[in-house]
Amino acid sequence: MWSVIRSVLVTVLLIAPLASSQAQELSNDDIRSLDDHVQDAKSAALSIAAELKMLEEQLLYPSSTQVSIYLSITGQAGMQPSAVAIQINGEPTTNHIYDAKELEALQKGGVQKLYVGNLTEGRHELRVTVTGTLGDGADFAETGQHVFMKDVEPKELSIRLARPGNESNAILIGDR
Repeated sequence: MWSVIRSVLVTVLLIAPLASSQAQELSNDDIRSLDDHVQDAKSAALSIAAELKMLEEQLLYPSSTQVSIYLSITGQAGMQPSAVAIQINGEPTTNHIYDAKELEALQKGGVQKLYVGNLTEGRHELRVTVTGTLGDGADFAETGQHVFMKDVEPKELSIRLARPGNESNAILIGDR
């Protein structure tokens, strides 16, 4: 056992000066060149990943069956949605609970892609339920419905949240 440890130590002691001298031989140009190669590889990997994401979406959601649903808050709605639930044709499709960063983005005019899925051609019913709080701290829960026709082209629907309690509907749903 001691002889094995002794031979490993002797080998390490003999090789260490050689490795040190080789490391010193690397110039700054070599290091920059290596760094450039690494950056090029990273860029290529990111580009390939983006292309794969697009191909995956085209494969999973062909344009003839694709439906996308987006959510935004209109102007000065003065509301903070805490959760959104979507049903299509009575089937639960997606639920989303908002965190502080997402709320801030929506209030600054951001648009959130809530759902991408497949539907057959024909008539479909979308039901949206939103819960949250108003600017004055009051809780609200609103539900909106929309009937739409899906044809061969991709369908994009927009859900816009307005201030609940107005004479108009708090959830505005339509084509994007």
